Amino acid sequence: MKHLIVRKPPGPNGGKSYRCLSCGTTKNIGRRKYCSAECRQRLHYKLEVRTGLIKALNIQYATFYFSEAVIILDMLPYGTTEIFSFAYPRSPGKKPSDDFSTMADILGNIWWSVKKRTNKRHLASHYVLEQATRNNGPVISVKPSMIKLPSIKCTALSYLHLRKSELTAPELMTVIKNAYRRQAKIHHPDLGGDAETFRKIHQAYEDLLSWARNPTFIKRRGFPDKWFYDGGANRWVRPTPGQVHAR
Repeated sequence: MKHLIVRKPPGPNGGKSYRCLSCGTTKNIGRRKYCSAECRQRLHYKLEVRTGLIKALNIQYATFYFSEAVIILDMLPYGTTEIFSFAYPRSPGKKPSDDFSTMADILGNIWWSVKKRTNKRHLASHYVLEQATRNNGPVISVKPSMIKLPSIKCTALSYLHLRKSELTAPELMTVIKNAYRRQAKIHHPDLGGDAETFRKIHQAYEDLLSWARNPTFIKRRGFPDKWFYDGGANRWVRPTPGQVHAR
């Protein structure tokens, strides 16, 4: 197995390159995290169907991300602060989701071969983890802090061309009003705009003002630029939008 593993590269760059966090493309991505919902769902599905392997390895938290050269799977088993990292070379013409499936199949086959030979699950898991690169990096790189996400409909933000990260602005009311004025200048019927579109913009404006007066949040763990596995829930969480650390 070790001849299939390559040296781990530097971690993600904080999501500032504006590439799709599912396939890596930069074409027509703008400031979005994904090139399409289908692309995001494809990677999420590929990650989810391999949770059996991660659970068998007794992993509490894990992250998945990639560069142009490699895909990376960092794992933090229960009862340890040591991170186990697997890196697998990208295949020309294939998406990171496909390379992840290939790497997971290789690791899974190793696990099953040891399990069949020894009839010991813990020995199989130990052997697979021995193939990883170990590092003593900060646990927070795999176990994120709890964050708060605004519980506001994304459609309200999209009509005013705002991002969730802007909801933490000190002068939020001013930010919302300025965004509304910009859209009103374009879509107001008196200025040649479409009446139905402007009605939706105005409703989004009212919804955001109402939220700003009494903001509500949901709490979750996650990273803005990496896919995150939560062992307690046995599921993968896609990269989060703008974050506010919970207190």
